[in-house]
Amino acid sequence: MREAVWRRLAVHFGPGQRVLELNCGTGVDAAWLARRGVEVVATDAAQGMVDAARARGVSAVRCAVEDIAALTAGEAPFDGVLSNFGGLNCVDDLGAVATALAPAVRRDGVAVLCVMGPVVPWEWAWYLARLQPRTAFRRLHASTEWRGLTIRYPSARRLGAAFTPWFRVERTWALGAFVPPSYVEPLARRVPSAVAALDRVERAVETWRPVVSLADHYVLELRRR
Repeated sequence: MREAVWRRLAVHFGPGQRVLELNCGTGVDAAWLARRGVEVVATDAAQGMVDAARARGVSAVRCAVEDIAALTAGEAPFDGVLSNFGGLNCVDDLGAVATALAPAVRRDGVAVLCVMGPVVPWEWAWYLARLQPRTAFRRLHASTEWRGLTIRYPSARRLGAAFTPWFRVERTWALGAFVPPSYVEPLARRVPSAVAALDRVERAVETWRPVVSLADHYVLELRRR
């Protein structure tokens, strides 16, 4: 799944460009971009994640998404923004995030946002088979609590609408509609050829709207107006 995101990042970001990363986690994506000559300013709300990213050689700063405007004030606009694997699911006001990011991104800059979707048959089947119905259908609720965080599951349409005053949606695609999600990894590792086949199918139809609506994650690629 991460490699699928990297393929799209390679389309948008190259040597000499500057990218702002939200919710960088342990810095895997920032390190990959840096190896391609992209300058990344990585941010995360958790100091532990910032420390892990710095250990990879990533330039990381502790900053919550809600405080990004203060961090970028006075900075030259970035060429793009990245938020991978559900960081924005922890945000209550997506419109406020879009408004804060707008002055931080140059005209025609790109935002690549990877978000957990609300309707995931993979999750239903996996957890129902383990007699965990509450977990299976948790994303159908307005929000869920996880490790002290409130997680929300906006649809691709809702996320796009929150950003449209400042950005236009250029591409929406599925991640984890056919490919097993991360919690299925122990099983998936036993059948790598099957996972590879599912990945080929998913990549072929990744922009189909029904596929996007049923994926574990979806990705929006937006262009700064």
